[in-house]
Amino acid sequence: MSKSKKMVTGAAGFIGFHLCKRLIEEGDEVVGIDNLNDYYDVALKKARLAQLESKKKFKFIKLSLEKKEDILSLFKSEEFDVVVNLAAQAGVRYSLINPYNYLDSNIYGFLNILEGCRHAKVKNLVFASSSSVYGLNTRMPFSVHQNVDHPISLYGATKKANELMAHSYSYLFGIPTTGLRFFTVYGPWGRPDMALFLFTKAMLENRPIDIYNFGNMERDFTYIDDIIEGVIRVMKRIPDSNPKWSSENPDPATSAAPFKLYNIGNNNPVKLLYLIEILEECLGRKAKKNFLPLQPGDVPATFADVENLIKDVDFKPTTPIEEGVKKFVGWYQVYYGA
Repeated sequence: MSKSKKMVTGAAGFIGFHLCKRLIEEGDEVVGIDNLNDYYDVALKKARLAQLESKKKFKFIKLSLEKKEDILSLFKSEEFDVVVNLAAQAGVRYSLINPYNYLDSNIYGFLNILEGCRHAKVKNLVFASSSSVYGLNTRMPFSVHQNVDHPISLYGATKKANELMAHSYSYLFGIPTTGLRFFTVYGPWGRPDMALFLFTKAMLENRPIDIYNFGNMERDFTYIDDIIEGVIRVMKRIPDSNPKWSSENPDPATSAAPFKLYNIGNNNPVKLLYLIEILEECLGRKAKKNFLPLQPGDVPATFADVENLIKDVDFKPTTPIEEGVKKFVGWYQVYYGA
């Protein structure tokens, strides 16, 4: 991947911020897009952004993906060679309360990105999907070669829709597209609506933590640096069509079009109660536990099969949960003065 101009949407978000930082370090010119919505603390987004805006090779544009004319005009004027779409309305539980937000950003907004890539002849589009697409699947580990037709949240459904939309544009217009199914991303500068962040905050404030499914939860927690390494490697590998792809026995992960899907997960699910044990050790205090039933839209376990990631880009996430949580807690205590 030569030094060139990259577009990263969701640049003030957790993954977007870390990706922009890494690309700038590698010498790329980066245009970051974000609408700085208030789904969670805008001050945290602005603090991430402040670090990026101090860099010469970074330009920030405050913009929502739904603004069709502005997005298309941006593609025309900037001439990106690679686009990474990380902007989305996130959160499984929030999609039960505010479903329309998900359609605006995740569907209509993504369509504008696809149209921009099409007309500007972008060489490579990498976009965020999610482990949420696996929905009712219980066959572990989750494989990109499995069908994922039973999402149990609107968020998961919009991410599955993104994969289908990207595939259709790949097929019709030859746009190389790669979908990345992220598994429970955590680490410094993380999202305040995620379990690790919520637990840390509550424990430091001496409040009880809500533990769903009565603690019978497992997540394939994936450290942010591993996610970014995976994204960077995939960006450098422009997908092509699979010559062995069969329309009689279609493989969901590849295509006759230049389209690919990958899981990026730690390939090592961790019990939620063990995560809390690590957190207790890092914070030097015991958690007050409030056990609750499984919430609508949640699944009991996630576990990523990363065989294709290893095969195609020679990478597998390796950060142990103990090390990752320690780094997160260190950042949290400094950032919040806790």
